[in-house]
Amino acid sequence: MVFKYQFVMGDDNMTKLKTQEERLNYLVDKFKEDSGEYRNLRVSDNINEKKRILRSLMNIRMPRKMDDETLAIQDEYLKEAIIEKGIVEIKDIKTVSEEYGSDKNYADMISIWQGDITRLSVDAIVNAANSQMLGCFQPCHTCIDNCIHTFGGIQMRAECNEKMNNLRLKYGMEYEQPTAVPMLTDGYNLPAKKVIHIVGPIVMGRLTKELEKDLSDCYKNTLDMCIENGLKSVAFCCISTGVFHFPNERAAEIAVDTVTKWLSEHEGSMERVIFNVFKDEDKFYYEGLLK
Repeated sequence: MVFKYQFVMGDDNMTKLKTQEERLNYLVDKFKEDSGEYRNLRVSDNINEKKRILRSLMNIRMPRKMDDETLAIQDEYLKEAIIEKGIVEIKDIKTVSEEYGSDKNYADMISIWQGDITRLSVDAIVNAANSQMLGCFQPCHTCIDNCIHTFGGIQMRAECNEKMNNLRLKYGMEYEQPTAVPMLTDGYNLPAKKVIHIVGPIVMGRLTKELEKDLSDCYKNTLDMCIENGLKSVAFCCISTGVFHFPNERAAEIAVDTVTKWLSEHEGSMERVIFNVFKDEDKFYYEGLLK
């Protein structure tokens, strides 16, 4: 099938497309061509199928240069996609003091919010990354790493790759990002200004004190990075509780303990800390700790 695109010219003389469907059709064709291997992939007329194909092609794409026109249209498409999902502002998220009448320490600065972290308009969101720091390459995987890189755009993987290459020049070509060492990137097409990527501890068997300290360091070091970069609001995902197998209840306890202790040692440094939960199980644990 050949798609006919309707073009208009913007002030910057960059080709723009009028509708999301036009942008989607354009991007599917461009990313197919860019992939090489899937250049001749047949795509149905179904909108959801085309969205799945585009996301898959973005997910598997190795970091390399893309032409400016395609990047601009990708950015338009992703920004509109986020608007369609619904951007959530800090003012729309109640603190635990407001939500539950909590009188716990820093209840007026801490929130529990359940939903898609890519919708949050905050200074920084936290990504549970792997040690390669390039995002998830599994097509349409539901992990947070995949979601953040997908809706941020391919520039995010490129920035991570550039930073990792610089670190390999310093530490050797076998370098992988250590546990609890955060990396800051731009948010690109996300509502969040920045993304803090961090590798959480992997629980292979028995939970140890060392693993618990590693998880605590993830929260502490992320907050330290916020101070260093003038970031006043941050949304934490439930680090390490997914495929890294950290027990959910204990992870919540460590997160709350570490954050409240850090806030007590850095008065006035943060305006809001959000514990972003996706599963009902995690919401239950955080509510139990913070109500």
